[in-house]
Amino acid sequence: MTHFAGKELRVAGRRYTTEFREFAVERLRGCENIVALARELQVSRRQLYRWRDELDPAIPGMEAPGQEARASTLRKEANHLKRVLAEKTLEVDFFRSALQKVEARRQQSSRTGEKASTSKSGR
Repeated sequence: MTHFAGKELRVAGRRYTTEFREFAVERLRGCENIVALARELQVSRRQLYRWRDELDPAIPGMEAPGQEARASTLRKEANHLKRVLAEKTLEVDFFRSALQKVEARRQQSSRTGEKASTSKSGR
């Protein structure tokens, strides 16, 4: 017998205790890297899926574990990018409006013969 994280498992004949299987399936639920989990638990990825299907029959055919967490991460990132894009769009609109106002003032001053304003102050 060998022990893993306090969970007893039997390696001879590759038979694992129900407790270890439940532990593995629980870890699988929130896992993003199933290959790493399988390596850590010293079982095949396929075996993890079999245990999941046996112990969680209410959710057969569900997305592979970790995809839900990945989808959530991608949704958060997409929302963040949408906010950043909205902020940048507001900035572009502000500067476009400011540029139009500066151009309008320059056109007015060139019509009246005044000197166009510059960014330097007359210190």
